[in-house]
Amino acid sequence: MAENPDQHPKDRQSRTALLVVDVQPTFCEGGALAVDGGNEVAAGVAGLLAGDHGYDLVVTTQDWHIDPGDHFSDEPDFVDTWPPHGVAGTPEAELHPALDAVADRINAGVRKGMHAAAYSGFEGVDDDGRTLNDVLGTAGVHEVDVVGIAFDHCVRATAMDAAANGYTTTVIEGLSASVAPETEAAARSQLADAGIDVIDSR
Repeated sequence: MAENPDQHPKDRQSRTALLVVDVQPTFCEGGALAVDGGNEVAAGVAGLLAGDHGYDLVVTTQDWHIDPGDHFSDEPDFVDTWPPHGVAGTPEAELHPALDAVADRINAGVRKGMHAAAYSGFEGVDDDGRTLNDVLGTAGVHEVDVVGIAFDHCVRATAMDAAANGYTTTVIEGLSASVAPETEAAARSQLADAGIDVIDSR
């Protein structure tokens, strides 16, 4: 768990991170589980990272499914079960090509959902087996902004876990895309109840 900011010296500067959630071709137009606006989100995130973004740390998450059990279904309900997507080792599971030009601005990445359903980036690990919470804690991060795909699923889940782990958390809606209006509305309500701000842009 992240250290309580109240335990730090008052003169210590708060460190901030950008969490880029599941910006992968599998969730963008033309992908296996496409979300309208996905490619636009990828371009927007790339544009942000190309500039003087001001974050101390940038971390990506990826769905990286090897054998996720009943998370995949031939008759998905699009709530708990889904068509195959984010299959480990395929081009669709890699980070979106729009991020290639800013790869040097990305500090770390975690992958989730290898053998079970996983929505939150906090369920993922990096190549060294560190959790997202480990990565953020080691960097001294206290505040996170969350962007990516989809607002109403993995962005929401990641933001909720960030807040639960003690990070001051904000979701940037202008760099996110939702699956459906109904689940977007439900996500907004959950985020508000958790004290998480939703803003259009920084």
